[in-house]
Amino acid sequence: MPVNLQAPKPAELHPVAGLRIGVSMAGIRKANRKDLVVFALDEGSTVAGVFTRNRFCAAPVQLCREHLAGDGGAGIRALVVNTGNANAGTGDDGLARARRSCTALAGLLGCRPTQVLPFSTGVIMETLPIERIEAGLPAAVAALKPDAWADAAEGIMTTDTLPKAASRLFSLGGKTVAVTGIAKGAGMIRPNMATMLGYVATDAVISPAALQQLVREAANLSFNRITIDGDTSTNDSFVLMATQRAGHARIDSLSSAEGRALRDAVVAVSQQLAQAIVRDGEGATKFITVRVEGGRDGDECRKVAYAIGHSPLVKTAFFASDPNLGRILAAVGYAGIDDLDQTRIDLYLDDVHVARQGGRHPDYREEQGQRVMKQSEITVRVDLHRGSAASEVWTCDLSHDYVSINADYRS
Repeated sequence: MPVNLQAPKPAELHPVAGLRIGVSMAGIRKANRKDLVVFALDEGSTVAGVFTRNRFCAAPVQLCREHLAGDGGAGIRALVVNTGNANAGTGDDGLARARRSCTALAGLLGCRPTQVLPFSTGVIMETLPIERIEAGLPAAVAALKPDAWADAAEGIMTTDTLPKAASRLFSLGGKTVAVTGIAKGAGMIRPNMATMLGYVATDAVISPAALQQLVREAANLSFNRITIDGDTSTNDSFVLMATQRAGHARIDSLSSAEGRALRDAVVAVSQQLAQAIVRDGEGATKFITVRVEGGRDGDECRKVAYAIGHSPLVKTAFFASDPNLGRILAAVGYAGIDDLDQTRIDLYLDDVHVARQGGRHPDYREEQGQRVMKQSEITVRVDLHRGSAASEVWTCDLSHDYVSINADYRS
């Protein structure tokens, strides 16, 4: 079961003016499941995105980059998302099929194929059943409406056990602004995205340059701070859509008061979605925050946090509620800080001071560590005592079910 995660309530997901969503059942991999999602944007909207750093990126990722580069995201009118098939490792044929999905949706919406962004998630190295997508698109377009966020969250799931969505309302210049988003992901999750798709939309008025900066900052503070199993997928995508409909003065800089307010809202929604991915990690039973303090810069803090969060030995110890905490210190040691002084390191589990100056704290008792390890939510805190920088990532434990889920994934 997911760790303290509930399905979103549709009534709490605020519509975004200028955006409609349609969902259909195309039978892409399994019958009678929502597996095809369309986002239709009003003319004048702007779109920005960040994508996987995996060099073996999927055909839809390649096309998204191409279409966004064409007009800087200012002319994008639609997104099409399918689950059940990743269209990755499919060569030129995969690219041709992804282009066909753009052409089919463009014909239904009256725009150019280059104004459509395609996304796929699911099994790698299988031919995309484009005929099923083409047949399912008319129903998705016919279903377009502003308040279909909850359906869309279901329509992009793969091994997720629950849909993931988040929403905020706030005020800019006396106008109410909405930020709403959905995401999917449960395995092949690590920094530099994750095996995840994320879509966040706002009706804020913002320049294309500021929007591109915002999507990168939001990704770096959310989806690039999660790890489940250390694998980076071929299809990872995070898209931020701005419909420009809220009616306030345009935001040209994120350092302005209005820019900071929008950034805070987008980051909050993105972090809620990213943490939901970890809470729904394949087989996860515990949600773990790894915070590293006292670094010389944020980069070395992240190195240490990721080393802890990636470690199978650490993650299996958390699953077993086994306070074998030397595994955490070992991960700190191999994180890649060559001049690390182990005699200055402190380690905490929640409120329990486990290690002081690189060795076991004289007052620490194993039953204290076990008490914390049995919790469903745990904070690991490491102080390097090298400076004032800090950073944190979110991860989960590694259970028997993780192996079972991935062994049975294609069945």
